[in-house]
Amino acid sequence: MSLETQTDSRIGLALRITEIYKSVQGESTWAGLPCTFVRLARCHLRCVWCDTAYAFHGGDSMTLEAILDRCEALECRLVELTGGEPLVQANCVPLAELLVERGYTVLVETSGTLPIGTLPREVIKIMDLKCPDSGECAKNLWSNIDALSPADEVKFVLASRRDYEWAREAVRNHRLSERCNAVLFSPVFGSVDPKDIVDWLLADGLDVRFQLQLHKFIWPPNQKGV
Repeated sequence: MSLETQTDSRIGLALRITEIYKSVQGESTWAGLPCTFVRLARCHLRCVWCDTAYAFHGGDSMTLEAILDRCEALECRLVELTGGEPLVQANCVPLAELLVERGYTVLVETSGTLPIGTLPREVIKIMDLKCPDSGECAKNLWSNIDALSPADEVKFVLASRRDYEWAREAVRNHRLSERCNAVLFSPVFGSVDPKDIVDWLLADGLDVRFQLQLHKFIWPPNQKGV
């Protein structure tokens, strides 16, 4: 660590961390690229289809200095802060700041239910707006749309035709495809046929990107460290 790092008071702050590991991005326009994942513990939501419920509780307390050291050791310049819900912990923001200052490309995967405007402008937000079948749709914070930058992405996870129609209207009403880098539609595995979603979005002429979660094809479901 440099003298500047040693004297930065932010590095002594702490976060509850579920896991830190290197893998490949499974979603978004960054899919397929090597990435270090920093999974923060805790989430205020309980989406019906959640595949990372193991991050709801527990985790180890780590200083931001220790997290930075671990990211450096993994030797990957793309880092994603995820959860759980990373923004539940206030010190997620100074961690994002420090990573940006050290030259990392930083992604933050967050729900649409907490303010994203606190994050540094250089951070690429991947915001997961909650559809009706998630059980958490009422908690979406619509003011977040005004905080999106042209580099950000908005994701909809679809479990049904109802979810698709809700997402379609959100894209149209808020002109999401014009506001951000990409709008992403993906299926809840086992709940809706991916081909159906493709048929629907083509029929409606939506300017969105269909995606499948790559990690679901590579590793067993709900496995840590992938």
